[in-house]
Amino acid sequence: MEAPRGLDDPEYAAFAWGRYRRVLARMALVAFAVAVLSVLVLWHWLGWLNFTLALATALGVFFTILLGAALMGLMFLSSGTGHDAQVEDLLRDQIEIGD
Repeated sequence: MEAPRGLDDPEYAAFAWGRYRRVLARMALVAFAVAVLSVLVLWHWLGWLNFTLALATALGVFFTILLGAALMGLMFLSSGTGHDAQVEDLLRDQIEIGD
């Protein structure tokens, strides 16, 4: 029987997910700073901003950056832990893709 590797190993999985959460927390701080900066830039260019516009801009910028960071982090987590290499292609003999 093969020893567990990657995310199948509970100790390594805890380490990898902890690292992912730390990176995501840092990116949340960066996203918050950029969201505040974007509202300040709009205020500088346009003058007084309606609260709804400022809130929508800040939330849109914040969650766009956070979503991008989360998806990119999951991609690196999956690849870096060997999880991608563990996928078994059951159709490789049945479908020719032109390799």
